[in-house]
This record gives sequence, C-alpha cells and structure tokens, in this order.
Amino acid sequence: MANYEVTVSTGNLAYAATFNNVFVKLVGTDGESKRTWLKEALLPFTSGTLISCPVSIGKLVLIELDKQCLPLFPEDGWFPAKVQVKSPEGATYNFPIYRWITDSKVHLFREGTALRVFEDNNSRGRSSRQVELDQREKDYCWDVYAKGMPHCMKAKDAHSLPCEVRFSFTKDTEFRYTAASGLTELQLKGLADRKENWTNIDDINRVFCCKRTDLSDYVQEHWKEDAFFAYQYLNGLNPMLIRRCSSLPHNFPVTDDMVFRHGQGSLRNEMENGNIFLCDYKLLDGVKANTINGKKQYLMAPLILLHKTPDDKLMPIAIQLKQTPADDNPIFFPTDSEYDWLMAKIFVRSADFSAHELNVHLLRTHLLAEVFTVSLLRNVPMVHPLYKLLIPHTRYTLQINYLARSLLISETGVFTQFAAPGGEGVMTILERSLSSMTYSSLCIPEDIAERGVEALPNFYYRDDGLKLWDIIQRFVQGVLSFYYKNDAEVQKDSELQKWISDIFEHGFLSQTGTGIPQSFTTVAELVKFVTMVTFTCSGQHSAVNNGQYDYDAWMPNAPISLQLPPPTTKGKTSEATMLQTFPDVNTTVQGMATMWLLSKQSSDFVPLGQYPEDHFSEEIPCKLIKAFQGELEVLSADIKARNERLEVPYTYMDPKKLENSVAI
Repeated sequence: MANYEVTVSTGNLAYAATFNNVFVKLVGTDGESKRTWLKEALLPFTSGTLISCPVSIGKLVLIELDKQCLPLFPEDGWFPAKVQVKSPEGATYNFPIYRWITDSKVHLFREGTALRVFEDNNSRGRSSRQVELDQREKDYCWDVYAKGMPHCMKAKDAHSLPCEVRFSFTKDTEFRYTAASGLTELQLKGLADRKENWTNIDDINRVFCCKRTDLSDYVQEHWKEDAFFAYQYLNGLNPMLIRRCSSLPHNFPVTDDMVFRHGQGSLRNEMENGNIFLCDYKLLDGVKANTINGKKQYLMAPLILLHKTPDDKLMPIAIQLKQTPADDNPIFFPTDSEYDWLMAKIFVRSADFSAHELNVHLLRTHLLAEVFTVSLLRNVPMVHPLYKLLIPHTRYTLQINYLARSLLISETGVFTQFAAPGGEGVMTILERSLSSMTYSSLCIPEDIAERGVEALPNFYYRDDGLKLWDIIQRFVQGVLSFYYKNDAEVQKDSELQKWISDIFEHGFLSQTGTGIPQSFTTVAELVKFVTMVTFTCSGQHSAVNNGQYDYDAWMPNAPISLQLPPPTTKGKTSEATMLQTFPDVNTTVQGMATMWLLSKQSSDFVPLGQYPEDHFSEEIPCKLIKAFQGELEVLSADIKARNERLEVPYTYMDPKKLENSVAI
C-alpha cells in the first residue's frame, strides 16, 4: 500500500471553519486516490489524515476538494488555506487554496509549483486549468460604468461579488462602523443638515475637534503660509502636477517686474537655472460646476508659478485662476493684499482637491487597479507565476471600488452631491484624465524625469518613491526571470498575452497614444509592466490616499467646493468674502466625514511585502521574498530616521505603513 499523509489548514479568518464534512481526492500522473472523508471541520484543523492507495499514483498534479453538510445542519462556508500532502516516496506537495467554498460542488486545486500554460503537459492538469478560467470568465465580467472611464467588474451589489474578493468580516464590520460613526457624530452636533455659510472660521473647529492627527493640526495652523502651500505640491496628496518650467505658457503672461521687485531677478535666468516650476490645472478648464443647496458652485483651472529660492525653499510667486488671460482674470502675487492672495490660493487648493481625488487618486490608482485585478482573475489561473506574484496586490480592490462608485460618484454619491464638479463634471474630468494618461506617467522614474524635478530639494515623495520602485523592480525581476529564461517564453505564454491585451482594451480603451503595451515581446517589458502594477497598487496608492484626512480635514486647506466666483479685480476681498465663498456647513461636514472614511485603515491591513498566503512553493521565489522583505525593512528604517529630522514627517511611502493593495 502507498500511504499519503494529508494535512488541511483552515484560514485564520472569522467564520472560516465549517460544520460540514470535508472530502479530498488526490490526482497524480499515474492515477488517483479514492474520495476520502477527512473530518468535521468544526474548528480550524491541521492534523494529518492518511489516504491509502494500492500503488503509488505518481507525482501529484491536483486535488479535488468538497464539503457536504451534515443532517439537520445548514450548509455553511469554509475557507481552507492550504493542503499539504506527504507522499510515500518522501516528497511534500503543497496546494495553495485561500478561497471560500460555499457549496457542495467538487473544486479542483493545482499543486503549488508554478506552471505556464505551454509547459502544463498533464491532461488532467490542463483540463482543470481551462475549467478554472471558464468559471472565472463567468464570475468576473467586464462592465461599462460610464463612457470614457476604464471598464469595471459587473456586480449588482457588493454581496454579489465572488466570496474570495469580498471584504473579510473584520474589514466589513470596521468599514461600516467608520462610515456610520463619522457622520453620526457630526449629525449629533447639529452640523450635517445646516445649509448656511460659515460665519466664523473658528467655528470650523467644531467639525473635526474629536478626530485629529498631528498633521491635521499642523495643517490648521499653517494653511495660510506660502511655504506650506508650495510644500504640498511635493509631499501632499498631489505630488504629480509640479514640473520644471523652461518657458512660460503663452496663456500665463507673467513678467519680471511682476514677480521680482526692483530688478532683483530675471524669469529667464531663473528658468535656465532650473528654479522655476509650473502647476497647470488645464484638465479642469470648462468643467461644468455643481449646484449645491440651490447655489451655483465654482471650479477654476488655475496656473501657478513657483520659485525655488537660494535657500532651497519652494514659494508661490504668481497665480492665475483661469486659463485665458483677460482683464477680469488678474494674476495674483504675494505682494497683493492679504485676502486677495489668500483667496487665490484657496481657489487653487479647491481645484487641487478635485484634480487629486478624481484623476490622481480614483483613476490612476483605484480604477486601474481594478482593471489589473479583473484581467488577472479572468485570464490567469492560480498555478501561473503571474497570479502568484500579483494576487496579494488585488486584495479587497473590487469591493472598495464598487463602494467608491456607489457612495462617491453615483447619482446620490458624496462627490455628485457635494463636490464642485458634481455628476457631469466628475465624468468630464475622468474622461479627460484617461485620454491624456501615459504609460510613462505611471512609472515614477520616467515621470520624475519627464517633469524635470529630479533635483528639486525636499521632494520626499520622489526620494522614497524611486527607492521603493527600485526595490519592487529587483524583486519582480528576480521572480519573473526565474520563470522566463528568454523572450521567446514570454511571447508564447498565451495567458500572459491575454492579460495585457485585456488591460489595454478595457483599462485604456485601446488608445495607442497611452503607450500601454498591447502584448509582451521581451522579459524586460514584462518586468517593467508588472513593476508598475505592483507600485501603483501599493506605494502610489498610499502616497495619494493615506494623507487625505491629514491634509483635507481642515476644510480651508482643501475646500470640496466654493460658492462664490473668484475676484475679478483686486482690493475687494475680505475675511467675510472668504467665509461666504467657503462651502456651506453641511457640505464641509460631508467632505470631512468622507476623508475620515477614506483614510481609515482596517485592523487586518497587510503591509507591502508581507504574504500571509503562501502561493509560491519553489525555493528561489521564497528566497526572493525574504530578500524583498529585508530591503523594505531597510527603506522603512531610513525613512523613519529621516523623518525624525523633519518638521513635517513624510510617511506615506514607508513600507510598514503602506498596504499591499488598493483596499481603502
């Protein structure tokens, strides 16, 4: 007799165990075992069960796993983590599962050694591979939410999503609590239904007096300062806009005497020396603004000129709030009256709120991550090395994105009701953003170079991001080079090619101008793209997401909307004008509660580089994971040491504080 010792592990999740009976069948290259009852899985279990076969069934290819309910017991869900089998020949086989089984059907799982489709020579293995993908194509269907947006996953509601991509019980409970408690607290204070103007800036303290961070307090204290205004283009929520200015745009007619008093400087010289930077919100030009509480709102498309001073400070020196120069579109300067200059900065910060949330945050991380995820699940089976490499970076993405569409940009969503762009404007901005997006802008080394900001001082997003990209790239290079020895192997991997083809079609709407590859021809191309996907879903999302409450909770620093037009002449603004321009009390409250929700990580957060699920079995990939974790530890320590010297620490690229996936 040939005895096989089978050990089944149930996942460490709430309600992961089952009352049902569990059965397993082993399938090898030379035969298969009988379907064998393991035990009742009332508790998570790891004990071994012997399965005896008359003769050896050869090298194990897959297992068949099912559960059946006991008499008088209802069918319940079960989350097996993995199955380990020790063969009579002394070999150990690992079968990663990590998915919910909620029915009584037989489920097939491949042995954990990664196999590409062209080397999967066992007939039962190839058949199970196709069965898996056929089912995935039914479970994960593409849908069009709105014209000009990346396609998304089709779902009637969050509960219709497949179990394995939904929130855990812990995540779901905490998310619901955070969403409810934030707004309820403000309703109890009598703020959520007030549709009138703020009459005193100190009253805004009431909105967030109970929910504060060290940085939100800093923002409240320093939001009026020019240096902090400029600092946010480097290390705030939107570090993607600033670029070196080598010649002034034709529609921004700033002259030397406007920005340099008494001939103390020259724009041409400063531009040649790399000291002038531009932020241009032309993406927002002509976007239809919302109507909130019956009042028309205003959204500008500003241009901002920034100057790096000899002491390496970045300072704003000119602001034009509309794209077209005109007598009623003055250029504002720090030398203007206090409230003229402050109001110009407030309109810029409000524009930045919309550009950041819709383009930089929603589109370039959330929606792209969903495309990467759906294409992976539709086209790449669990046994494929790409699946094993990328599946940790898809955790919770499909449900958080469904909730984003339903709670933020739907007809009744917070953005539709309370943000300056409103419903129509939101779609306009998303469509424009996608049509102008480029592959290179998603790759931080190329993006930094293209924007000419390689040497800009105190740019911690750049410093940490480039180091993080390099660490991820080395890890991805190591893993993929282990499986793909030459370019020909990449070219003949049909599953890999279908993955990128779907991304090009459904994520970038087949726009060749984006530069997104339609297929892979070399290992280098594959490594670069997978590095971008990993970076986008982890570090980049953290950089543009995790500080939302820090920077936006104090509404004057990031107004969700503004309800008076900008000044057309100078010298007529005051504190009263500013308060009348700010969003109403209820609009402020909705914005703050949303920022709190979008910044609140759950307790089952998994940081970058941590892999609770063992998808890889081979020695080399497992060693590469350890090396990857070591490099991330070093980067985290370096960032922590650097931050101890900073007045405003930059933590959003710290590997210990950024999540593996777009999960919030």
